Amino acid sequence: MIKTLFSLPSLASVSRSAALCFLVGSMASTLIAAPAVAATPPVSPDLLARADTVSRPTATSLERLAPDADPDVIALGLATMQCAQRHGVGETAQRLAVIDYSRSSLTPRLWVFDLKHDKLLYREVVAHGQGSGGDIPDRFSNQEGSHASSLGLFVTRQTYEGKNGYSLRLDGLEPGFNDAAMSRAIVIHGADYVDPESGERQGGLGRSWGCPALRPDVAGDVIDVLKEGQFVFSYYPEREWLMHSALAQCAQARIDDRESPDDALLSSR
Repeated sequence: MIKTLFSLPSLASVSRSAALCFLVGSMASTLIAAPAVAATPPVSPDLLARADTVSRPTATSLERLAPDADPDVIALGLATMQCAQRHGVGETAQRLAVIDYSRSSLTPRLWVFDLKHDKLLYREVVAHGQGSGGDIPDRFSNQEGSHASSLGLFVTRQTYEGKNGYSLRLDGLEPGFNDAAMSRAIVIHGADYVDPESGERQGGLGRSWGCPALRPDVAGDVIDVLKEGQFVFSYYPEREWLMHSALAQCAQARIDDRESPDDALLSSR
């Protein structure tokens, strides 16, 4: 049912239909004198802009920019973003941040891509929530008071000055998995405990109350490129989310249709 809800017309079927129309039209023009051809209706500028926004980036191009990232995670993040765009969310977004929580907090696991200019803007360490576990998190929640990180796709909103300084609000797009982010005040902010050097001594970065916290030296710059309508995608191979999130299912269907991967992302690593 989820795949049906988000299903898109097959490019192959569209191509066959176009070819058939061309063939029939050519035969008709040969057999009979055709009347004057009416002008082709102009394509809506909105539709052109939307198609341009959705189709420009590819998983392959992003994987080249971030060779140390898991290509399956990058592909899933991009496909999830595109599913949201095709349903009217963040259609003009030009940047995507991907967080891979299956990695150690001491390893760079956040990549920020400039989709318009095909560039990698940032490759950074990022903290996760106290309620999500130790160095490599394994528990995720959408619940108030859990102090855990949430999975899935977020669209960014406004910036503000709070108790953690300059911060960026995240609006979760996946009901039951991250849609409480605004009420939980899950935001991107800088934090002194995001310090790889001290983290090496203590076996992991310090942890937040569920926020993807960054090094203070880069937090402001990252926030500025991600604010107001860009995307953040947080990944971990959690079966419940991958099986029951409509956006995750839509994204996996897009990947299957395009690439027919041998290994499903549902398998834990």
